[in-house]
Amino acid sequence: MITKLEQVIDLVKSKPKKRLVAAFANDDHTIEAVNHAVELNIVDATLVGDETMIHQVCKQLNIDFGKFTIIHEPDELKAATKSCDLINQKEADILMKGALSTDKYMRAILHKEQGLCPPNAVLSHIAVFENPSYHKLLIASDCAIIPAPDLKQKQVILQYIIKTAHAIGIMQPKIAIITATEQMSVGMPACVDAAILSKMADRGQISGALIDGPLSLDVAVDEEAAKIKKMTGGVAGDADGLLFPNIESGNVFYKCCTKFNHAEVGAFLAGAKVPCVLSSRGDSSLTKLYSIAIAAAL
Repeated sequence: MITKLEQVIDLVKSKPKKRLVAAFANDDHTIEAVNHAVELNIVDATLVGDETMIHQVCKQLNIDFGKFTIIHEPDELKAATKSCDLINQKEADILMKGALSTDKYMRAILHKEQGLCPPNAVLSHIAVFENPSYHKLLIASDCAIIPAPDLKQKQVILQYIIKTAHAIGIMQPKIAIITATEQMSVGMPACVDAAILSKMADRGQISGALIDGPLSLDVAVDEEAAKIKKMTGGVAGDADGLLFPNIESGNVFYKCCTKFNHAEVGAFLAGAKVPCVLSSRGDSSLTKLYSIAIAAAL
């Protein structure tokens, strides 16, 4: 069983190598992470951005810029658009966010003609946590994109969580649909959605995972809490994945894990034509490396 994000890197090494394109890759964390991924033989890489700045950063980090294909584009939105063009031209398999703002990165992905969104696509943020206080990797969504997913969107997000789990070697993931309580409260729409999704899974309408809900967070990830509350079913106390009811709960969970518990994380945007690495400009190069590895596994 894969329990560490560094094991995902070993998994990806056994798969065909992908080509990554990094949009506006002018910052040291992006270049350092991409360089590490290239050295680990996970990806080949194209950097789109200000060529002079890229050369300067490589020199500061003692990195040979000759190992990258560099496309000069000093404007961040144009750099993102050119990066999407490479994906659409089948010249790259993974998109990565560099030093540009998230809104410009998303604008390029969402562009009707040059973007990466199939018709009626549901875009969702998928995060994979290596949490020091949990016994295995934990996949969570949506932490950054959809403010309040409806039932149909939650069904799609579940499929993304399942696909991610399968890609990193969890073939029968246990997924908890998170609400404020493990009780079936008809007055709480999140509980109603959770019950419907859980029943759909029971009847084979959602396959590839063991799914249960509504479940509170403590019941989903803490075996003792599950026993005390007499929750059974296989998911309680041992979840591999968490589906959150809204962006507030998912985002707060993400930041609590990373800030209070110093969890390592890899994250990407699902639902586009290819996996899109979506990490903060302030994220470490290690976080970005893990995000590249997860995207390459997909």
